[in-house]
Amino acid sequence: MLAVIGGTGLSEMRGFEPMGQKRVATPYSEQRVRVDLFQSRHGQFAFLPRHGKQHVIPPHRINYRANAWALHKLGVKQVVAINAVGGIHENLGPGAFAIPDQLIDYTYGRDATFFEDKLKSVTHITFTDPFSESLRQTLLNAVNAANLAMHGRRLVMDGGVYACMQGPRLETAAEIRKLRNDGCDLVGMTAMPEAALLRELEIDYAMLALSVNWAAGLYHEEISMEAIAGVIEGGMEFVMAVLQKLQDSSGV
Repeated sequence: MLAVIGGTGLSEMRGFEPMGQKRVATPYSEQRVRVDLFQSRHGQFAFLPRHGKQHVIPPHRINYRANAWALHKLGVKQVVAINAVGGIHENLGPGAFAIPDQLIDYTYGRDATFFEDKLKSVTHITFTDPFSESLRQTLLNAVNAANLAMHGRRLVMDGGVYACMQGPRLETAAEIRKLRNDGCDLVGMTAMPEAALLRELEIDYAMLALSVNWAAGLYHEEISMEAIAGVIEGGMEFVMAVLQKLQDSSGV
């Protein structure tokens, strides 16, 4: 089964037939994790908004382990994440999208693994490629199909390095200069430990990232929360078109 993890701007799924919800108990939270189920042409898929339905959980307080475990218990094998990011690469201005193929983790203090207690032996996952290439290509095909249907309205970058920062504050201009020197193309706050936890559970992971602003200090533009909200609202129409094409694909 496929799951969609919604980020900022995507707390509900429009245009799909709801099939109820599951409240999944996990060892990592006293509260059950709510996962909504929807119907597509090829069966059910799951939806989990990582910030909560009311968008009240900041990036550093998300219970990534409980979320990943809940999807695993439901039999999810593939996850497509939707993320709002700041653009560093020259092609990732506000409104552009990226399907990254690499990431650098700058976070700290987050519960980042399932492999830490009562182990029979120390476990190391292979994380050379943090995003599943086959799922990335499936997502890219869905993006291209959506762009064709909408007459090529969105610039989409194939690949790129995602920098995962701690948050919840935005970055300083000096931090963005460092990230650019490190080879990062986009910056967000939620891909880690999400990607690594899903890899530990052998769940494929890919991301569709919407650039909602130029990262701090670039092009001398003031970062405005009102402007970001406007870009998110406009970008969600394309996100939903991509998810529709993704669900229509027989490959997912």
